[in-house]
Amino acid sequence: MRFTRRLILAVVGLFAMPVLFAAEPGGQKPELLVFAASSLTNVMDDIGAAYTRQTGQKVKFSYAASSALAKQIEASAQADAFFSADTEWMDYLASRSLIDKSTRRDVLGNRLVLVAPAASQVQLKIAPNFPLAATLGKGRLATGDPDSVPVGKYAKAALTSLGVWNDVADRLVRAENVRAALAFIARGEAPLGIVYQTDAQVEKNVRVVDVFPESSHLPITYPVAAMPKARPGTQEFIAFFKGPAAVELLKKYGFTVLK
Repeated sequence: MRFTRRLILAVVGLFAMPVLFAAEPGGQKPELLVFAASSLTNVMDDIGAAYTRQTGQKVKFSYAASSALAKQIEASAQADAFFSADTEWMDYLASRSLIDKSTRRDVLGNRLVLVAPAASQVQLKIAPNFPLAATLGKGRLATGDPDSVPVGKYAKAALTSLGVWNDVADRLVRAENVRAALAFIARGEAPLGIVYQTDAQVEKNVRVVDVFPESSHLPITYPVAAMPKARPGTQEFIAFFKGPAAVELLKKYGFTVLK
């Protein structure tokens, strides 16, 4: 009898467990996990905090190069949403049915800049065949890995269109993401680097030497999409980026808000 009763209680407990784990304390929505390109670190932290204040739902972020995040999602990482620094890595996931395509949209724009350490006296005007290699001297050019990291791909495209890529292709510091490239320049370990304008804006130890012509590379576009099994609140978080609180923060950090 005792064994039978224990068995009945165990079975009842198994049926009850999903209900217990599905519900959040006080009926709150579950914490969201958002994968976002490294260049979004500062603004996303602020927007996440603003969203939590408005809705009560917490948001946690994982930052890395868009390429690394896309590969993690492909390897079954359980993110709720993905903000990429280019459309190519979002296309990569879409082609594998790893995003909810109905939620995908382009949200932000950015600019590509040439930067130097803040104390540097380098002056250089970006133009076709500009003397980038000569200005580097014996130093190297820091940017994202052009084989995978969006900022590096934009940089390669820009330098190629301006006719100077071959002059510096073997003199790169191929960083794993844009913030790593920014750190090389901020520490003075590279005399010049190519990053996004928004990254240069938040790092006091670098200065912008010049801005790349928008015609020299594809538009820098940040798409977002929810994952197919995203938790409740994900689409509301994505929609929050169109609201006044988020738009104000995006403009503060130098991003272009796409309509």
